[in-house]
Amino acid sequence: MTRTLVLMRHGKSGYPDGVSDHDRPLADRGRREAALAGDWMRRDGIVADAVVCSTATRTRQTLDRTGVEASSVAFVDDVYGGMPEDVLAAVRSHVPADASTVLVVGHEPGMPMTARALDPSAEIGHFPTSAYAVLSVTAPWDRVGLSADDPATFQGLFIPR
Repeated sequence: MTRTLVLMRHGKSGYPDGVSDHDRPLADRGRREAALAGDWMRRDGIVADAVVCSTATRTRQTLDRTGVEASSVAFVDDVYGGMPEDVLAAVRSHVPADASTVLVVGHEPGMPMTARALDPSAEIGHFPTSAYAVLSVTAPWDRVGLSADDPATFQGLFIPR
């Protein structure tokens, strides 16, 4: 069974005085572009069955603005600041086996590095806010990223503007 993994960077965030990095909210542009990303996903037939999202305010707000309504949503601390091994461990731990499409909402450098870790041939340059990478995955979710025998294929990077 081929599965779809969507790795999305949060929308453009604001920088209010006295607010910690974890608690920074989306800026107006981030709210607009996150909503546009959700529109693009729906236009392209991407319907997430499960979501793994960083616990940061801006990622939660990004998920909300996309309008994605999955039956399984997990907010995971390790995705905040997480490297590929952390992001993939969160997917392996929190995604139901029967999910066909998974959306991960996280940060840079975690999202582009995870895409490259799954498909080293992925040509990903700049990975701006609200952008998302789409990969086809052959491994079951509880094994994704663990074996070269279960390759992932980079399908593209989409930059809603």
